[in-house]
Amino acid sequence: MLSILIFAIVLGVGADALIGLIGSRRNIGFGWAFILSLLFTPLVGLIAVLLSERLPEGAEPKYGILGFSFGCLGTAFVILIITALLLGLAMLFVPVV
Repeated sequence: MLSILIFAIVLGVGADALIGLIGSRRNIGFGWAFILSLLFTPLVGLIAVLLSERLPEGAEPKYGILGFSFGCLGTAFVILIITALLLGLAMLFVPVV
């Protein structure tokens, strides 16, 4: 039961991050799109992003400090997941006494 809850939370935050990435190419920016979809629902965040105007051609995406922080946390989680997978794989070959 706990694994289903954890999976749902990870899936929800992943959907919020995708909506934030879509929002980074619009005036709303990554941070506001991510926070709106996190506080309400991903559908509300997506509607807010789609109602926002697109950035002019050639403009840099708006990630802000929240996008930078999210990127750092995402990198840390990827490193932790790879480490856990490698340790789990190593445990298959090490005999347990």
